[in-house]
Amino acid sequence: QVQLVESGGGLVQAGGSLRLSCAASGRTFSTYVMGWFRQAPGKEREFVAAVSRSGSTTQYKDSVKGRFTISRDNAKNTVLLQMNSLKPEDTAVYYCAGGLAFSRYDYWGQGTQVTVSS
Repeated sequence: QVQLVESGGGLVQAGGSLRLSCAASGRTFSTYVMGWFRQAPGKEREFVAAVSRSGSTTQYKDSVKGRFTISRDNAKNTVLLQMNSLKPEDTAVYYCAGGLAFSRYDYWGQGTQVTVSS
């Protein structure tokens, strides 16, 4: 089992940047695919980005391609989401997740709020 804690959210103006961090507990971090999801008010949670166990493969939601970058450091049990050129529509609670496959996430963090003002 793994516990996930996100940090790095906040308020930023459109066009600005934020870096989200997810710290994982446990010694099995490198065995999990890691992902970021988000949920805006009144909307369903949606996939944002994911990274493979080794970090060599990444996936992104189309609307964040070229602006967001996901990465991981297995030595530090950390996954990052660098968000650039932020838009008001990126406003949401962002969740870190871990699982056994890109399509299956079993562990979730508590979320961190990202607010982008216009």
